[in-house]
Amino acid sequence: MILMNDIVREGHPTLRQRADEVTFPLTDDDRTLCDDLIGYLKNSHDPEIAAKYKLRPGVGLAAPQVNQSKRIFAIHITEEGGRPQSFVAINPKIVSHSVEKTYLASGEGCLSVDRDVPGYVPRYTRITIKAFDPDGNEFKKRLKGIASIVFQHELDHLNGVMFYDHINKNEPFQEIPGATPLERR
Repeated sequence: MILMNDIVREGHPTLRQRADEVTFPLTDDDRTLCDDLIGYLKNSHDPEIAAKYKLRPGVGLAAPQVNQSKRIFAIHITEEGGRPQSFVAINPKIVSHSVEKTYLASGEGCLSVDRDVPGYVPRYTRITIKAFDPDGNEFKKRLKGIASIVFQHELDHLNGVMFYDHINKNEPFQEIPGATPLERR
């Protein structure tokens, strides 16, 4: 079970490395990593478990955040209308994206960042992605809204990029041309 002290914080070198592709079939360690990443996210949304283990709630967690430089992450969110998106993505890629951009009006956060970083993070509004599940099956999804934002945030982790790298340093709340803000409920 992943706990907060297993999550590396900003400044850790693994967070700035491009993670390695994963080969199939998965090793037992890689399969456990997949289970642990999605497990942390689910546990962080369970009030009793989160309180007992002092877990910060998260919607995405990437392998580099637990000091494993592998192209694996998990997402666990509820979209507008109550649709769940809960999956592990191995060797994920964005295969197409919208011209339109969006950003979280409240800004983004990260389990590896223990401070508030104000500012808008531009993201594509809609993306089409490909990835593999832990059994080695390729899947394709079209994501929009919060799911699109979370996927892009986690994919950045696999490329050694932190969310605040995208924020305009001089004017963090400068309007993003052609972007529509997304209000997180």
